[in-house]
Amino acid sequence: MYGERDIYDNEWVKLQLWDVEPPGVKRFEHHVVRLQHVAITAVLDNQDRVLMLWRYRFVPQQWGWELPGGIVDAGEDPAETARREVEEETGWRPKSVEHVVTYQPVVGMVDSPHEIYVGHGAERVGDPTDLEEAGHVEWVPLADIPGLMARGQLMGSGTLVALLHILANREKARATASS
Repeated sequence: MYGERDIYDNEWVKLQLWDVEPPGVKRFEHHVVRLQHVAITAVLDNQDRVLMLWRYRFVPQQWGWELPGGIVDAGEDPAETARREVEEETGWRPKSVEHVVTYQPVVGMVDSPHEIYVGHGAERVGDPTDLEEAGHVEWVPLADIPGLMARGQLMGSGTLVALLHILANREKARATASS
């Protein structure tokens, strides 16, 4: 990389122009979007349900199911963000959270690290405190997830990555148990 310059910058999004020359490619300018670092959590209970939010998102102009999550504050441990966001958005406090993967949702153009956590068990501590984010809170059976996915009712890559991780590991555990 030969340099970068900001085109637009605020607390939510930064647009940059990078002067790059990848191996074997002629030098060019590349647009890069920098978004926030986020943590997203799938909390499971002992009845094979996952804690979710039914919300309206105005960008795609649709309702859908999402997992709780949000921005990792400066200096905050992403695991703490995962716990905090679940509590703020749902009124439930996870008993534990485990990091399962960090990924970039639009690799090559957007920089926005996504930390995915799975929590086990939760304690009801009150009503959601982040009413803008809360939506309708519900424990959704894991058996319903494939149908919700097929109908396009799961929103956001973090929700999909976390739930697909859970479903894949359940299938792997079942296959191991039956052999």
